Amino acid sequence: MQSHRYVEVDLKHTVSELADKDSLCRMCHLRLGFEPLPQEHIIQEIVMLCRSVLFPGFFGKEEVNAFNLEYLMGMQVERLKCLLENQLVAGLMFADKYRNTEEKDFGTLMETARDVAMRFLHRLPELRRLLHTDVEAIYLGDPAATSHEEVIYCYPAIKAIINHRIAHELLLEGIPIIPRMISEMAHSETGIDIHPGASIGHHFAIDHGTGVVIGATAIIGNNVKLYQGVTLGAKSFDLDEDNNPIKGIPRHPIIGNNVIIYSNASILGRITIGDNAVIGGNIWVTVDVPAGERLTQAKANNNNKITHASKGSDDK
Repeated sequence: MQSHRYVEVDLKHTVSELADKDSLCRMCHLRLGFEPLPQEHIIQEIVMLCRSVLFPGFFGKEEVNAFNLEYLMGMQVERLKCLLENQLVAGLMFADKYRNTEEKDFGTLMETARDVAMRFLHRLPELRRLLHTDVEAIYLGDPAATSHEEVIYCYPAIKAIINHRIAHELLLEGIPIIPRMISEMAHSETGIDIHPGASIGHHFAIDHGTGVVIGATAIIGNNVKLYQGVTLGAKSFDLDEDNNPIKGIPRHPIIGNNVIIYSNASILGRITIGDNAVIGGNIWVTVDVPAGERLTQAKANNNNKITHASKGSDDK
């Protein structure tokens, strides 16, 4: 049995190793002073406040009604503004121009965060309008949905799409880290994985949703419906001189308007699925699909439009 002194010395040695800055390499953002870092529980509160503001009564404060709506909305928006500003400052610490500098102008960072927060808050009415089209699309597209309220309360797709539309707005503002945190919260909650970089039009519907993956550079038109297990992924990567994938280049599909993609279909690479196309389930599509095409597994095989393989990339 180890003596108490031996255990204490051994633990001190372990702590010393863990605290060695050199061992952290570039895997840890080491704070130089009182720099804020994004806090997961606060980001979760921001998401819940956004959901509550966008769909009052369905999320957040249950006592909301026609008489106190404006009062409660004011309180929630004020709380949202405060939390958002502080977390945006934390996120901006990871921006390239600040990441590796020892001197950071916190006044400028806070001013930038306030400006972004206000622009985001001003966008909330438009986000609500967009989300209402998504609710409508899911309700009209699913015979099992008995009401719009059921869709909002019960369908995981709505939570995932809310998170995505929030995250996408923040990503467009150039905020690092936080948009991805928001999208991964929805991924954990719903099983639907939408990168915040994906561009998605109005009346977007996901049925069931489990296993849906939408990559960072995907572009989705209006009135598009996806079923469970659909992947809008990358086929291959361009590599740099060190054989590492080149980041930031378009590598995911472009989906036209009024497209339906059935369960477990994988649409891979920077290809275009034309307007009004229908993609059958359980197939891989790696070439452009013309507008109005109805691509089934048998037709894809006969026309050599799809390659079955035991391995493939469906990265984000």
